[in-house]
Amino acid sequence: MDPAARLRGTLAAAVTPFLEGGSSVDTDAIGDLVDFYVRAGLDGILALGTTGEGILLSMAERRATAERFLSTAAHRIPVIVHCGAQTTRETTALAEHAARNGAAGVAVIPPPYFALDPDSLWRHLDAGAGACAPVPFYVYEFAARSGYAVPVAVIERLRTTASNFAGLKVSDSPFERVEPYLLPGLDVFIGAEGLIDQGLARGAVGAVSGLAAALPELTIAAVTSRSPEASARAARIRSTIERVPFLSAQKFILRRRGVQIDDAVRPPLPTLNASQRQTLHALIDDPQSEIATVLRAATAPH
Repeated sequence: MDPAARLRGTLAAAVTPFLEGGSSVDTDAIGDLVDFYVRAGLDGILALGTTGEGILLSMAERRATAERFLSTAAHRIPVIVHCGAQTTRETTALAEHAARNGAAGVAVIPPPYFALDPDSLWRHLDAGAGACAPVPFYVYEFAARSGYAVPVAVIERLRTTASNFAGLKVSDSPFERVEPYLLPGLDVFIGAEGLIDQGLARGAVGAVSGLAAALPELTIAAVTSRSPEASARAARIRSTIERVPFLSAQKFILRRRGVQIDDAVRPPLPTLNASQRQTLHALIDDPQSEIATVLRAATAPH
């Protein structure tokens, strides 16, 4: 695979817009959301990942949502589609669909619930890579969500069997859990904003960030500056937002930024209540808050 064709830099782990109550995907809002990501100067989008609630959508919804992200992004910004699902059959079907519809990459998290042995996990990931070849394939390593870590031996085996295996998104923390995946020749994207500077110093090529779904400026600054201070600031602001339901809060912030999106999420995830919305309003409107500082800088004349 040509290294020059691979993605680098800052990718937003995009939210998925829902109609009020989370009953159905608001596909009409995806275009406005993608426009926001393009204007922000991001290097790409990961659709239907953890921040995008992909695992909570039906197969038909995941296909329709992926198609909408890909068609509205067109040639303006590359889109990696997360295709991890509970079964290999569903995973490969989604991976093939994403590749056929123009995805710049396919990412797959190991199936949750059953802790797979290394051989079963390799077969699953290898099938996902084969289904989307020659589109770049990324393993999504996030033990807190899948329930178990991908053994490094599985990663090494996959390198020998999947010619389109490009790298990983690693969302683990602390850094000691990330470091084993920073293997030469693989493109690793850091998921935990507070670890971006350490990851880049050890060879990571960028970040795929949930915080960047609504406040991309923070993650872009952490990636471009490579400074511990910028990474720490992004992590600190994320922790502030996480005092309320994070996924709903990201959509709330996007709406305050002019994106036509509701703050609904797919049940059983919690949507912000009235008190939590008021808390976010206060954080955004308080001139002394770090979130307000970020938003002022984003709207200031350049």
